[in-house]
Amino acid sequence: MVHFSTDGRPLPSPTPITAPYFDGLREHRLVLQRCPRHGYFFYPRGRCPVCLGDDWEWEELSGQGTVYSFTVDRAGHDPALASRIPFAIALVDLDEGPRLVGNMVDCEVGDVAVGMAVEAAYEDIDNTTLLGFRPVG
Repeated sequence: MVHFSTDGRPLPSPTPITAPYFDGLREHRLVLQRCPRHGYFFYPRGRCPVCLGDDWEWEELSGQGTVYSFTVDRAGHDPALASRIPFAIALVDLDEGPRLVGNMVDCEVGDVAVGMAVEAAYEDIDNTTLLGFRPVG
């Protein structure tokens, strides 16, 4: 089920499996599941996507990484995001290995570049915290 923020943006609806991830974000910590054999994986799920093991643990990551790729939304297909256009959405390779996606914040879209060093940025909105990334330095 999708619910929306007071400004109209869609917000995630945590499930029992995803709740630890969103609880971590609320505390401004990035936590992901880590299989003892295959490492970190994302999106949250009940079993490792490689070996199907269920002996994974939630672990905190640094939130540091580099932009692997990005796109800029200039069209605003979602009316709830129209006031934010243009905005950049980046694929980020975290220093610990996994790749995550998030909006770039605290920079102009023209300044986003592949290889840019970034860190996790947390946006608290309507009792939910969203993950984004900001340039380092």
